Amino acid sequence: MPPIEEPQDDLTVTPPKTWAAGVPAVAHALEYSLAQTSPRRTALTLLNLNQDGGIDCPGCAWPEPKKRHKNEYCENGAKHVTDEATSRRVTREFFAEHPVAELAQKSDYWLNQQGRLTEPMVKLPGGTHYQPIGWDDAIGLIAGELTGLASPAEAMFYTSGRLNNEGAFLLQLFARAYGTNNLPDCSNMCHESSGSALGETLGVGKGTVSLEDFYEADLVLVVGQNPGTNHPRMLTALEQTKHNGGQVVAVNPLPEAGLKRFKNPQRPSGVVGRGTTIADQFLQIRLGGDLALFQLLNRLLLEAEDDAPGTVLDRAFIERDTAGFEAFAEHVRRTEWAEVLEATGLTREEIEELRGRVLASKKIIVCWAMGLTQHRHGVPTIREIVNFLLLRGSIGRPGAGVCPVRGHSNVQGDRTMGIWERLPEPFRHALEEEFGFAPPTEPGYDSVHGVRAMRDGKVKVFMGVAGNFVRAMSDSAVTEEALRRCRLTVQVSTKLNRSHTVCGETALILPTLGRSDRDVQATGEQFVTVENSMSQVHTTRGRLDPASPHLLSEIAIICRLARRTLGTGGSIPWEHFEADYGLVRDRIARVVPGFEDFNERVVLPGGFRLPSPVNEGVYRTGSGRAEFSCNDFTSLVAPAGHLVLQTVRSHDQWNTIPYTMDDRYRGIHDSRHVVFVNPDDLDELGIEDRALVDVVSVWDDGTERRLEGFRTVSYPTARGSAAAYYPEANCLVPLDSVAEASNTPTYKGIVVRLEPVAGGGG
Repeated sequence: MPPIEEPQDDLTVTPPKTWAAGVPAVAHALEYSLAQTSPRRTALTLLNLNQDGGIDCPGCAWPEPKKRHKNEYCENGAKHVTDEATSRRVTREFFAEHPVAELAQKSDYWLNQQGRLTEPMVKLPGGTHYQPIGWDDAIGLIAGELTGLASPAEAMFYTSGRLNNEGAFLLQLFARAYGTNNLPDCSNMCHESSGSALGETLGVGKGTVSLEDFYEADLVLVVGQNPGTNHPRMLTALEQTKHNGGQVVAVNPLPEAGLKRFKNPQRPSGVVGRGTTIADQFLQIRLGGDLALFQLLNRLLLEAEDDAPGTVLDRAFIERDTAGFEAFAEHVRRTEWAEVLEATGLTREEIEELRGRVLASKKIIVCWAMGLTQHRHGVPTIREIVNFLLLRGSIGRPGAGVCPVRGHSNVQGDRTMGIWERLPEPFRHALEEEFGFAPPTEPGYDSVHGVRAMRDGKVKVFMGVAGNFVRAMSDSAVTEEALRRCRLTVQVSTKLNRSHTVCGETALILPTLGRSDRDVQATGEQFVTVENSMSQVHTTRGRLDPASPHLLSEIAIICRLARRTLGTGGSIPWEHFEADYGLVRDRIARVVPGFEDFNERVVLPGGFRLPSPVNEGVYRTGSGRAEFSCNDFTSLVAPAGHLVLQTVRSHDQWNTIPYTMDDRYRGIHDSRHVVFVNPDDLDELGIEDRALVDVVSVWDDGTERRLEGFRTVSYPTARGSAAAYYPEANCLVPLDSVAEASNTPTYKGIVVRLEPVAGGGG
C-alpha cells in the first residue's frame, strides 16, 4: 500500500445533510474498507460482524436485535472493524525511521493510518526512538518497576471499553492482588455522571430498558445525543418506534441529520424512497439548559394533575415504589417560566407542545449521552430526568425507562467486571472469598485524580490497557506533562496513537490482538465476551489471522505480568487463565452477580441479559425505594462577547481517532480546525464566516487556554452555543473543571471568546 501522507487542511463547506445513512453510507463504508485491506478480508470481516458467534463491533455498544440481518452493522461499524483489520503494518523499521519527537508532531489521523503494531517496542531513558524488545524482557521491565515502587499506590492501571470482560476482570484482579484500587477508565470521562445519578436514585448505575422496549414505547426522548454518527444502528430501533405508532423528540443544540430523516439501507424505502422521519419535534436547546427544561416539565405535570386529579401522575407507583415525593414536588413548583426560557432558549409554545406529547404517552423512554453527562451539573440533570419518569411510573415497565447510551463497545462491561477506583464492599468480599487475599479498601484514583497524582509525583508507573488516554483526557498540556513525569509508561494497543508519543522516562508499546483477530492459546481457539448498553452479555470471536505472529492477547499480557510481579506461588492460577479463558469465566460466575453458569449461558444465541433489579421493583438505595430528588439549576450563560462551546465528534470518527478529515453530515470537508457558530452570533461578534480565529476558554479562576488557528463556520446551532471537535478542543478544559459528584471533565460547558487572527478574514 502507498505511504499515508499528512492531510492538507483545506476547508470546504457544503450544506448540512438533512438525512442519514442510505446508499451513500454503504458506499462510504465499502470505500474505506477496501482502502484498508483486500476484498476477501473485508467480506470475511463484515459478514461476521455482530453475528452470533462472530465479531462484536468494536464501535458503540448498541445491542443487536434477536432477528439479525446478514449485514447487521452500520457505516461507522464497518469502518471501525476494517480499520482494525487493515493490511498496513507498523514495524521496527518504521520506528527506526521516525523518532518520537517527529511522531509527536503528526496528526491523530496520520498516526492511526500507519496500521497495526507488530512487536513490543521500548524507548529507553534518554533515547530518541522506540526500539524492539522481546516479550519476556518487556514483561520483566514492568514487573521490576512495580516491585520496586515504595507503595502499590504509585502505579495506575487504565483501560477503555475496547477491553473484553475476561481481560477487565483479570486486570482488576491483578491490580488488587498487587495492592491498589487505582483503576481509572473511560467511564470517568463519559458516563460517570449517569452512574452517579442512577445509583443515587434507582440503586443501579445502568440503564433499565431493552431493545424490545423501544418497539413498545409511546414516546422516546433523545437528549444530548447524536445517534446518526455515534450509534447509527439506534436509528433502526427509532424507526421501529415510529412504525409502531410511537413518537420521538430530539433535544440538542445542534440539528443532526440522523434525527431528521433516516434512510435504512436494509429497507427498500431507505434505498429508493424518502426513508423515515425520526424526530416528531426538535427542541434546539442551549448548552446546559436540559436540567431547567425537565424541571419545568415536571412542574407542568404536577399542575396537570392538579387540574385533573388521578389522570396524570401514577399515584399507586409513587406511593408504593418511591420516596421523597413531597419535598421534590414543593421544590419543583417554584420553577419559573422566565428562568427556564432564558436557560433553554426555547419558546413557551415548544415546551407546551412537548408537555402535550408527554401527557398523551403512557410508556416513555429517555435516552442520553455525553450531551448531558459532560456538564458541571450533569448529575442533577439526570436525577431530574429520573424524577420525570417516576412521576409517570415510566420505570420498571415494558416500553419505558432510562437509557444512557454507551459509545464504546464494552465500557459498561468493564465496570461490571470491577474496573472502578471505588471497590464496592460486596465485590471486595467476593474477591477475598474466591481468591484468598484481602483486596485494598482505600479508594483509588479516577482519571482526573490520576493525572493530578502523576503531575504531583505520586504515581510513577502508568499502564494503559487499550484506549488513548492522552487524547481522551481534558487539559491536554497538563495531561501530557503528567505522563512525562512517570518513570514508566506502558501502552497496550493495536494501533499507533497519540499516547505512544507522550513517554515516561521509559516507555513501552505492547501490541495486542484485535477483536477481528483469531485468538489461539494452549487449550485451543478462544472467545471472549462483552456487555452492551442494555446489559446483554454475549461472545465475540475473531476470524482473521493475527496481524503479526508476535502479538499477545490482553489476557495473556495481564496474566504474564501478574506472574512476574506477584510470583507463581499464590492462589491465583494466572498460567491456567492464560491457557483457557473458560476458567476465567468460571471465576467470574462465582464473583459477579448475574453471571451464574456463565460458560453455559453465554454461548446460547444472543447470550444472556443481566437482571435489572429495578425491573423487579428492587431499589438498592438507602430507603429501598426509588428516590425523588431536589435539584437546583444555574443557567450556563456566557458573558457579553463570549459563547458556550461543546466538543463533538465528526461523522467520520471513532472516539479519539478521525478516519477522514471530513464530517459529511455537517458539510465539513478536509479540515477539523473549525468552530461552529450561529450566524446571528457571528454578526453580533463582528466576525465573518470562515474567519481565522483563536478559540480562548475563560474560567472562573482567571486562567485561559487557547486553541489556535480555527476557521469559523456559520452553522444552525442554538444561539450562544458553539461547537468544536473532540479531541482537538480538549485542551480548552482545565483539569479542575469537572461535573459535581462524578468528576467528569466538562467538555460540554466551555465559555470561550473568539479572537480574530490578523490577516485571517473569511
